[in-house]
Order: sequence, then C-alpha cells, then structure tokens
Amino acid sequence: MAGKISAQEFIDNVLDPGSFVSWDVPPIDVGAGESYRADLQRAAEKSGVDESVLTGVGTVHGRRIALIVCEFSFLAGSIGVAAAERIVTAVERATAEGLPLLASPTSGGTRMQEGTLAFVQMVKIAAAVAAHKAAHLGYLVYLRNPTTGGVFASWGSLGHVTAAEPGALVGFLGPRVYRALYNEPFPEGVQTAENLYRNGVIDGIIPLEGVRQVVHRLLRVLVEPNRPDISTSPAVTDPADVPDIPAWQSVMLSRRRERPGIRQLLRHAASAQVPLSGTGQGESDRTVMLSLARFRGVSCVMFGQDRSGQSPEQTMGPGALREARRAMRLADELRLPLVLVIDTLGAALSKEAEERGLAPEIARCLADLVTLPTPTVSVLLGQGTGGGALALLPADRVLCAQHGWLAPLPPEGASAIVHRDTTHAPRMAEDQGIRSRDLLRDGIVDAVVPELPDAAAEPVGFVKRVGAAVARELVALADEPDDLRYRRRLERYRRLGVPDLRE
Repeated sequence: MAGKISAQEFIDNVLDPGSFVSWDVPPIDVGAGESYRADLQRAAEKSGVDESVLTGVGTVHGRRIALIVCEFSFLAGSIGVAAAERIVTAVERATAEGLPLLASPTSGGTRMQEGTLAFVQMVKIAAAVAAHKAAHLGYLVYLRNPTTGGVFASWGSLGHVTAAEPGALVGFLGPRVYRALYNEPFPEGVQTAENLYRNGVIDGIIPLEGVRQVVHRLLRVLVEPNRPDISTSPAVTDPADVPDIPAWQSVMLSRRRERPGIRQLLRHAASAQVPLSGTGQGESDRTVMLSLARFRGVSCVMFGQDRSGQSPEQTMGPGALREARRAMRLADELRLPLVLVIDTLGAALSKEAEERGLAPEIARCLADLVTLPTPTVSVLLGQGTGGGALALLPADRVLCAQHGWLAPLPPEGASAIVHRDTTHAPRMAEDQGIRSRDLLRDGIVDAVVPELPDAAAEPVGFVKRVGAAVARELVALADEPDDLRYRRRLERYRRLGVPDLRE
C-alpha cells in the first residue's frame, strides 16, 4: 500500500519552484463545540496547516494552473463546512480567471464531527466543479492514498482526466467502515488504483515524480494556442488521382499485420499526447484508444479503433462505443475538435454484446457525433467493417487512406448473404463500391491520403502524412462559424446519395 504524500510535497513536485501563491484565508467559524475545537487545534499543530485543504495558483513550465490539494494529516483529510467553503471559493476563482484546475484529494470523506451539514457540502462542491467544466475549462484529478467516501463520490470523480498514485486505496466505502458494518473485511484487491484502472474507472497510474510531466503535456493540449504547421498538402480530392486498383487488393493490404494503426499515428505524428482509458464508468475495451493530442500544432481529442488490440476473437463491444461517446463529451466540454480513427474488423457478435446494448450504442454514437457542436474529422485508416465503423464516420470532414475501405459487412460476409459462399468476396468488394476511390466519388469521404505504395511498406511516412492531413482539416474547420459548420454537416448527410434535381 502506498504511503502518505503531504500537500506541500505534492505542490513542490508538480509546480515550478517558487510559483505557488496561496488563495487561502483563515477558515470560517463553524461554531464548533469545545471538544471539536480542541480536535481542530491538535490537527493544526500536527499538520502545520489550518485546514484539510490548501488552494492556490502556480505554474507548470510557465503555464498557470489552479490547485486544490488535500492534507491527510489534518483529521484524515476530511471535509467539513470550512474545508468545503475553501474548495468552492477556489473552484469559483479558477472559473472566473479562466484557469484549468488540478485537484488532488486524499481523504477519509465527510468530517463526522460536523455530521449531516458536512455531508451535504459535497453537493455544492460538485456544483462548483460542474460550473467550471461548463465554462469549458479543464478539470484534472490526481487521487492520492487514500481517497474514499464522499470525496471520491463527488469532486474526486468528476475529472476530465483522472489518475492515481500507485497502490493508492481508492473506494467509496472505507474498509474500516465496511468491517464495522458487515463484520467482515472488504474483498481484497478491489479498492485499489490499479483495479480501478483495469476496469476503466480511472485513466492511469502515475507516480508522484511523473505527475508534473503529465500535467505539462495536458496543459499543452488544453491551453497552448494552436500554431498550425500545414505547409504540405498530403491528400488528394479528385477520384481520378487515386490509383485504380481492385477493391479486393485494398482489402487484403488493409489486413496486413504490419500495417500501421492509431498507435503509430500517435507515436510518430503527434507532438504531444496523453492517453486516457475506459469510459470512467467501469468499462474498458482494449480494441480502442482515447487520447488528448496535438497534430502539427493543433490540439484535439482523438479516439479510434486499435488494430493491435483486435482479433477475430476480440472485437469491439458496447463498452468501446461508450468510450467513443466519452470522447465526444470531452471534445464538447473542453471545446476541442474531435478526431476519430476507423480501423475495425467489425463489432462483436455475441450474447454479451447484444445484452449490453451494442446496437443502441451504435445509434447513440451516430446521433451524438452528427450533432456534436465542435469540429470533427474522421479518418478511415484501414478496415471499415459494419456498424462499428459507421458509428465513427459522420464527421465534418472524412479522410480515407488509399487502401482504406468501408462496407456494411466484410466482403466474405456479403458474399455469403448474396451467393451463399465466400468465393465471390472479391466481386462483392468491387460491386459494393467500398474502396477509397469509390468513396471519394460518392461523396462519402472528402480526401484520400496516398500510400506509397502501401502503408505497411512505409509506416512512418504514411502516418505523418495522415497527421498532416488531419491538421489541415482541423485548421480549415476552425475558420468556419460554428452554426455554418453544423448546418453543413447535417445537410451533407441529409443529401448523401440523393441526386441533385437542380442540375
């Protein structure tokens, strides 16, 4: 189990030296009785601080950020009326000053000495955090050991990005309380940061010495102005300029094991990235990836299907689509463009997928994406099979790799339906118009990124071209008024495939 990191130790490790400026004033008087006043006095002497939280502002690599940091040695970091007022005041000040906010709780939860009045303080803290996020300002959380009770169930669980220190005890009901109530120990290994990470509740495990660098990368995405570098034009928009090769050849090339995917795109084309994980609601699907990133000086939320995590036995399920919808919420809340990468064998066909709502999640993804207020770019990077691919398609701009393709089923499946065998798959691929040249002709995609001659043969060069094409589209979309961009997106999909009778 992890030790206890003090508030000052956290501040010293994360902020630029000497940059922290306290926002704290003496705690408000909560009308404590004599015994409780004595407890508060002893806690102040023991901890060296006047309450269980410290607040203020500092810089990380010169970028300003507001902080709320618990001090566990003050009455186990518990939150009463005075501590809650200090937290809310700091959140409201961060909102008023337009600052991102980093919260680092370590707490046993509500301060029992203040009872129900302390308990309901969590409502006003959650409300203040919600207002901060509604102002499109970043809210980052780093859970320290331990974080339990109402703190974890309110402001400890509302982060756009949430990480925890290794080995931290993190849970709703503290193990000592559980034993007292049920006369048995809480199941071992459940209330750990690592278990929550594996189950998609938090985004990562970061040792204290790594927090500063992660916050630095996050601030690069969240607050650094866009400085686009789009001097090259790596995509083609005329179907005649796309090589006229058989669709089946593209299908075969898209399935090559060596073909680069979203991981290589982030590694070689992004100048900054912070990987996130899971839905935040207890689901994690290793067939997809979620990250905050910058491409050619332009920030975005990126979500996509990870070819390295897929196999015929491991395909994307409903949790992957719920993670996609988390990406959409992040883009909306942070006012960042959303980039989606399509590269899927297809959605899961299983009893579990059906019972957990695969089809409704596809529908919700389509509805959420087509109505998302922020700019959107979709990239058909490789295989685009079925509803799992369609769920990430309806963006403002759609790019396609030269050997990317999109179809309602893999060609073998289409052949089985039409011809009752799979031998007609090459013919079905040709007839269905699934290749990039056909998608560009039909207005399903807007531009094709060349492969020279195949992404698997030049993986780094290829993903860098994709990154440059993404950045170019994001810059173009940023110059459009929001209402015009939104209307164009709706009209695009309203008219898709319908002849223009005005011609």
